[in-house]
Amino acid sequence: MAPSIFITGATGYIGGDALYQLMRSTKQYEVAALVRNSDKGAQIASQYPTIRLVYGDLDSAEALEEEARKADIVLHADHVVAAEALTRGLAAHASDRPGYIIHTSGTAILLFADIERQIFGEASQKIYNDWDGVSEVTTIPDFAPHRNVDKIILASGSSNVKPAIVCPPTIYGQGRGPGNQRSIQLPELSRCTLEMGHGIQVGAGKTYWTNVHVHDLSEVFVALVEAAAAGGGNASWGAEGYYFTENGEHVWGEISKAVVSAAYKAGFALSDEVKAHSNDEINEMCHFGTGLWGANSRCRAIRARKLLGWSPKGKSIEEEIPDTVAFEADLRGFVKHHAAKVTS
Repeated sequence: MAPSIFITGATGYIGGDALYQLMRSTKQYEVAALVRNSDKGAQIASQYPTIRLVYGDLDSAEALEEEARKADIVLHADHVVAAEALTRGLAAHASDRPGYIIHTSGTAILLFADIERQIFGEASQKIYNDWDGVSEVTTIPDFAPHRNVDKIILASGSSNVKPAIVCPPTIYGQGRGPGNQRSIQLPELSRCTLEMGHGIQVGAGKTYWTNVHVHDLSEVFVALVEAAAAGGGNASWGAEGYYFTENGEHVWGEISKAVVSAAYKAGFALSDEVKAHSNDEINEMCHFGTGLWGANSRCRAIRARKLLGWSPKGKSIEEEIPDTVAFEADLRGFVKHHAAKVTS
């Protein structure tokens, strides 16, 4: 019998692309997906008619618990009620047939120091890693973003439940899933640049983030699913089952320059100037913009490379910028020299 998988977030950006890659695998799986309504269900059914649809949302605790009882492997997005329900369901598995949960967190969890000090736009030299530094990552302060759900997942580890956490940084590139194919940080920076008519940065623009192409990220999810289906494989589970997924890092001020340069060359901005904005101004432009572009999130993805043989191959975030700017301009109806027409 093929291993059974239950996935939440299948019409989202991360989950949708992971689902796309999973369904292209040569391995056979029985897949069930949580969907909120018939429109979302139709998106999945049109692309993957063999997937069983489970109607509900991330607060549908009873349904989630029941699906987790039946599934061999669960892929889950970031949500407290759902995490509690899914881990309860998996705990009903026998120790000789444990359930596996692959949870999506995010490296915003590493922003806590800058958030606590309310320092934005400045560089940090602190770099985390998921190998010999994994215990530091799994014990960071409880007020850090994503930490509340990470704790639930980590605490579920037992002979019955084998958890792993995938922690992606800035994700870029067009998704291939049945629903949302747009990321957040780079597209939102592009949107704000187009709307302002100039480049934007938080304070001095010196903050670092790491990054990964969404297609490379999906390879990690598939590798973990395959390991789980093989009884754990070479992967780490439980307390050490924490996977950063970076393929390099960037400075947000430099990305801001590249974004406005692409907008200017395409005729969507009157100049290629980058202007520094206050925290309040940035957050008015974009929810949590000071965190997205103004706080440091630096890490090294060692575990996936060592244990899963992960070798990311996607184009760089810098190479992706012109396409992202063009996509955002088209999405929002911008035309070339739009700013000039408005001011003339």
